[in-house]
Amino acid sequence: MGSQVASSPVSVRCQGILFDMDGILISSIGSVERSWATWAAMRGIDNERTQQIAHGRRAVDTLAALCPELDVETELRILEDLEISDNDGLSVLPGVAALLAALPPDRWTVVTSATERLARARLIASGIPTPERLVTAGHVTHGKPHPEPFLAGAALLGFAPQACVVFEDSSSGAAAGRAAGCTVVATTFSHPVESLDAAHYLVTDLAGVSVRKDAEGLVLSLTPLTE
Repeated sequence: MGSQVASSPVSVRCQGILFDMDGILISSIGSVERSWATWAAMRGIDNERTQQIAHGRRAVDTLAALCPELDVETELRILEDLEISDNDGLSVLPGVAALLAALPPDRWTVVTSATERLARARLIASGIPTPERLVTAGHVTHGKPHPEPFLAGAALLGFAPQACVVFEDSSSGAAAGRAAGCTVVATTFSHPVESLDAAHYLVTDLAGVSVRKDAEGLVLSLTPLTE
């Protein structure tokens, strides 16, 4: 796919917003990669294969695929401890603080493939607001790219999926949001553009995204990328 340029601004009406966490609100890719590499070395598993399939999926699903002969819950706890103890390079991504500050607390939540313990630890460490309720790996039976996480997020906010906008950075997350019936805005922060074809809109990051509330709900303003 060719280079991406900004097109004309668009307005997207919605009632609620569902944010992925890693790669959308915060960057913890260094911690993720180091933790998976450490775990893979402990278990004698090829790290390159591990890194290829881990991003954007629940760790429990990745672990089950990589080491079905081991106790997945035990391995999950080990990996979780590794990630929680490593906050080096953790950062809030561009535009996040301003966008969240403009949103009413009851109009957004986080839908992440991380465990709840890890998600809350990372959000607290980053200093951005932590929703009282969020959707994490343990709240669903099927992880992304299955639509269940975003269906659960929409239900948590009390809105129809079609009335929600999803912000995602991964191919599996974009596919999950699309399958759930949400409008999907994908950032090009961490994945190739060609892998994000399930998204309705592409943006570089959240720096160019703004929101206002009116009598009918929320109005998002963004400038999509186009080829």
